[in-house]
Amino acid sequence: MTASFSPNENELTALLARSAWFRSAPADMQAQLIEAGRVECLVAGQRLFTRGDTDDGLYCVLDGLVRIGAASSAGKEALLAVIEPVNWFGEIALFDNRPRTHNAYAERDSVLFHVTRAVLAAMLERTPAYWHVFGLLLTQKLRLAFEAIEEAALLPAAQRVARRLLLMAGGYGEPGALRRVLKVPQEDLAMMLALSRQTINQVLKQFETQGALKLGYAEIEITDVKKLGALAELDPAAG
Repeated sequence: MTASFSPNENELTALLARSAWFRSAPADMQAQLIEAGRVECLVAGQRLFTRGDTDDGLYCVLDGLVRIGAASSAGKEALLAVIEPVNWFGEIALFDNRPRTHNAYAERDSVLFHVTRAVLAAMLERTPAYWHVFGLLLTQKLRLAFEAIEEAALLPAAQRVARRLLLMAGGYGEPGALRRVLKVPQEDLAMMLALSRQTINQVLKQFETQGALKLGYAEIEITDVKKLGALAELDPAAG
C-alpha cells in the first residue's frame, strides 16, 4: 500500500480487525468508529501534530510509519516510538483534555484512520461504558512505559535491544504473529533506547553473528525468534 491507498469499508474493517484492542471492543463501538472515522494520507516527513497542539482525536496507522518524539531547542530529538500498522495512538489527550504531549510525523508515506475528538466525545456521552475500553488502550501503553523505565535502569544494553526488537515485532503488545522484518534504522533504535549508535551497531552485529537476525538497509530481519528471545531473557548478572 501507499499513501494513495483508499480502502473501502470491508477493507478498512479487515485492517482495523488486525488490532487486538479494536477486536476486543464491543461490536457497536467498532461500528461507530468505522462509520465516523476517516482515512487520511501523509507524505514522508509531514507533521501530524506537535507538542502543545489541541487534541484532535484518535489515530490508527493503517500503512507506513509514524514517529512519536520530542525535540530540544537545539534540535536534538528524543524518539519515543515508531508506530507501525495496525496500532492506535493519541489517547492520552482524550482522558485529560490537555494538549498533545509529543510530536508526531510520518516517517514515510503513510495512511492513517482518524476519529475526531468531537466524535469520541459524543460517543462517550451516549455510552459512558466505552471509557473502560479506551482505558485499556491507555493502560497497555502505561505498562510498556513502566517496563521500559525498569529495563533502562536494570538491564544491560544487549538484553534491552533484544527485548525492544521483540516488542516491535509483536506490535507493542498486540497479540498475533510476529513481524519478521522491522523497518527501523539503527539510529532510530539507538534514540528509542537512549544508547549510542555505536553500541546499537555492536549489539546488532553480535546478534547477527549468533544467528538471531540479519541486518539490511534501514531494516532488521529476525531470522530466529527463539534465539532472540533467549538473548532477551539473559540473566542481567551475566551481562
